[in-house]
Amino acid sequence: MLEALKPYKEKLPKKILAELDEKLEKISSQTRQKKIIEAVYEQYNNAKVEAGESVGLVSAESIGEPGTQMTLNTFHFAGVSEMNVTVGLPRIIEILDGRVNPKTPMMEIYLNKPFNKGEDIKKLALAIKETKLVDVTKEFQVNIVESVIEIVLDKEKMKELAITDNTVIKGLTKNLKGFAIKHKGNVIMLKYRGKEEAINEIYKAKEAIKTVFVKGIKGIKQVLPVKRGEEFIIVTAGSNFKDILELEEVDETRTVTNNIDEVGSVLGIEAARQTIINEVNKVIENQGLNVDSRHVMLVADTMCVAGELKGITRYGVVNEKASVLARASFETPIKHIINAALVGEVDYLTSVVENVMLNQPVPVGTGLPGLVTKIK
Repeated sequence: MLEALKPYKEKLPKKILAELDEKLEKISSQTRQKKIIEAVYEQYNNAKVEAGESVGLVSAESIGEPGTQMTLNTFHFAGVSEMNVTVGLPRIIEILDGRVNPKTPMMEIYLNKPFNKGEDIKKLALAIKETKLVDVTKEFQVNIVESVIEIVLDKEKMKELAITDNTVIKGLTKNLKGFAIKHKGNVIMLKYRGKEEAINEIYKAKEAIKTVFVKGIKGIKQVLPVKRGEEFIIVTAGSNFKDILELEEVDETRTVTNNIDEVGSVLGIEAARQTIINEVNKVIENQGLNVDSRHVMLVADTMCVAGELKGITRYGVVNEKASVLARASFETPIKHIINAALVGEVDYLTSVVENVMLNQPVPVGTGLPGLVTKIK
């Protein structure tokens, strides 16, 4: 550690000290080093919260007020019909509710060399995209007399996606039961083995085989190679974080998804917390609003403090509150009050909401210390 930093060892957090140590190494002048450290120390002290400050209320106010000015629209990628991205208020609600399936899941896939320079990027993008049988088929025909479904394959599409007849047959064998498969030229025939009169079964099977998975990564509905600065990345509609990270062409250190639940299950709760912060900040910035990141961090901490992702809903964070009245103030009050009465729960009135409900001083700010005097 630098000599100038030693007096601040107990005064500044380890993370800030480490960053300063790394950055100040490049500065040779000790006077400049000292000035920078003093400025950082002053900023750090100004950023500290006073004892008794109700940070929860301040955060709620700071996020809620700009939230009312947010738009309700969906952003659309030009030229690709399936590529929509939920932005604005609906996206904020989606994140803070901790929803497992976002309305428009998407990924930004960063690539290793040489793919990030644009080499074979279209080929790689098509290999990632989920291909179903309907995507490589010209038409489906049903011969009721012989109980046969005929699939006419589109050879050009198959060539473009590097799919062989065997790949299609493998997919059909895996997903279809009760059919004999024959292959001739660009036609695959499926003969029903059951009773002749089961016409509805054949028509049901015809609809089912359209969605048979043939190639690619499940869940990736659409792909779009995009130039970002000096390199190419692939933006996707749909998300499958776990399978994408396993590809050797993918730079797993930078690839991201907007599905927070997926991040939590693949990379853990700390990564999920960081994703909440990044996603909320992204929405706020896109709307041209300004909210201090610490308010967002507090919300993210609240959602992840239990070691699993919990939304700010009556089933998530609110359900965990120790105070009966605070739980009752959110939604379904009668249920909470009856359940608390049945087990004899006690509310110690330590927080804001319950004291407001009872018209008492709130234990924050000047209401924090209790005054005790001896009367003669």
